[in-house]
Amino acid sequence: MSELRRAIVNTDKAPQPIGAYSQAIRTAPGELLFIAGQVAVNLDGNPVGVGDVPAQTRQVFENLGGVLESVGATFSNVVEFTTYVVGRDSVQGFIAGRTEVFPTIFPDGDYPPNTLLVIEGLVREEFLVEISAVAVLP
Repeated sequence: MSELRRAIVNTDKAPQPIGAYSQAIRTAPGELLFIAGQVAVNLDGNPVGVGDVPAQTRQVFENLGGVLESVGATFSNVVEFTTYVVGRDSVQGFIAGRTEVFPTIFPDGDYPPNTLLVIEGLVREEFLVEISAVAVLP
C-alpha cells in the first residue's frame, strides 16, 4: 500500500479558523471513504447521553473511529467533517466534547476542515449531534 499524503492548508489569504479545524486539506489521489452521519448510539443501537451534548459528541467520535478502524484507517485519514447540532444551545456542549476527544484522536493538532451547522432537529428527538466524515485511504 502506498503512503497516505495529507497536508494541512492554512493560508493568510483567507480568514484564520475560529476553532479546532483547518481551512483545507490537500491529499494525493487515493480511495475516498464517505462516512454517513453518526449519532450517539452504542453498538447495541441504544441512545447514549440523552440530553448531554458533550457525551453525545464523544459517542459520535467513537462511532466514527469504529468505521475508520473497520477499513484500516484512523482519524489521520479524515479530510473533512460535517457537523450538525440541534439548536444554538448545543454548540458549546459540542465544542466541550470535541475538546475532550481531539487531543487523543489528533495528537499533532492537524484538524480536518469542519462545517458546523445549527439545525432544528435530527431524525430522533434525543439526538443532539450528528457528524459525517470523508477520509482518504492510502
